[in-house]
Amino acid sequence: MFSLQSFLGQEDKFFNLLEASAQEARTSVDALVKLIANPVQTTLSYEFVQARRKEKELRGQISEAVYTTFVTALEREDIESLANALYRIPKTVEKFGSRLLLTPQHVQGVDFAKQIHLLAEATATVMEMVQSLRRGVHLEEIRRLNDKMQYLEGEADKEIMELLRELFSGKHEPITVIVRKDLYELLEKIIDRCRDVGNVISNIALKNS
Repeated sequence: MFSLQSFLGQEDKFFNLLEASAQEARTSVDALVKLIANPVQTTLSYEFVQARRKEKELRGQISEAVYTTFVTALEREDIESLANALYRIPKTVEKFGSRLLLTPQHVQGVDFAKQIHLLAEATATVMEMVQSLRRGVHLEEIRRLNDKMQYLEGEADKEIMELLRELFSGKHEPITVIVRKDLYELLEKIIDRCRDVGNVISNIALKNS
């Protein structure tokens, strides 16, 4: 095991910022859960915007810190890659929420429960992986968590295929097909963003193990 913490100047600041970024990803998904439960709550758009703005602010702080703090154990590019990957989660969630708020009438009767459950699990895994960096690089632990992330992505892909199969059954109006397909693909992309975070952390672990 190689301890990152002992090699990072003001290491707590880095870990705190990265963990706060992971938390904003979870916060944005929590807002998404509320919105899907009641897609006419336009006030919830504020929560998406706030989560994305906070994430952007944190990304800026991390970017500044890597160039003003002496870093040897992690490459600057790796830290920024992780910050950017984390930022893309609430950014994509906000896009999904905005599209859903535009056309709530076209998603009536759609059950997103399985996808949202998988997404909640994925963001929780993101948080766990980010938190693991504070304890040092335990390669087996990160591999286990990344395997879980890959599993969740695979399950999400299966669920999206089921939704698309029903969507293309011929029972829906063309506009409904277009709207729902867009939403399904965005939902899948959120899971993919979580997977990207897992891959970045796995690469960091391999470099520093």
